Amino acid sequence: MKAKDFRKSAYAKIKKKCWGTLACVELIVSVILGICAGLNRFYIGWVGSLLLGGALTYGQNYASLSATDGNTVKVDNTFIGFKHFGSSLVLNILISIFTALWSLLLIVPGIIMSLAYSMSYFILIDNPELAPNEARKQSIKLMKGYKWKLFCLRFSYIGWYLLSILTLGILFFWVNPYRRTAEAEFYRNLVAKKDETATTVAEPAAIAAEAEVVDTTATETEEA
Repeated sequence: MKAKDFRKSAYAKIKKKCWGTLACVELIVSVILGICAGLNRFYIGWVGSLLLGGALTYGQNYASLSATDGNTVKVDNTFIGFKHFGSSLVLNILISIFTALWSLLLIVPGIIMSLAYSMSYFILIDNPELAPNEARKQSIKLMKGYKWKLFCLRFSYIGWYLLSILTLGILFFWVNPYRRTAEAEFYRNLVAKKDETATTVAEPAAIAAEAEVVDTTATETEEA
């Protein structure tokens, strides 16, 4: 599938049912983080953004993944990440630290690794029992060979973002959920592809093992 296919699929799923709800989720998160950013005194804003960012990002991704799966999307999804506050906080810190460290090597490595970590929240949502660092590592494995495709998907929204600037940022509340849902589509497609590959590899191995058992049984029968 190409970038336009993920966009088309996401658009079809959100345009009538939940685009407005996703925009509300985006607005709430922006307002909360905006308030945190405005509290500069004694680094309160920075700490607040760090503490709340993980849970709120979890909520945004949860809402987009729900839209992709055809489930009901609610404004309450914004705060569902607080039920997993510890894991979402640690994941947010880990991604921030590792992305910053890679960025020290120049901007490009930072961008590449941010793409590698991009599926971490989706993985954590699907596997809430998973350790945050393991979710990050699984995202790296999942994105191996697919970072360029995700980059192209994100870049394909450049026109939407330029248009958002002309609307004084108002359109951002609609474009961001649209892009995030397309990335949720990308994630579901990627997981399905990886599972299919694993099954294809496993089948010959199973056949070979079965053949070995048959050969062993035949040999024992002959010897008897």
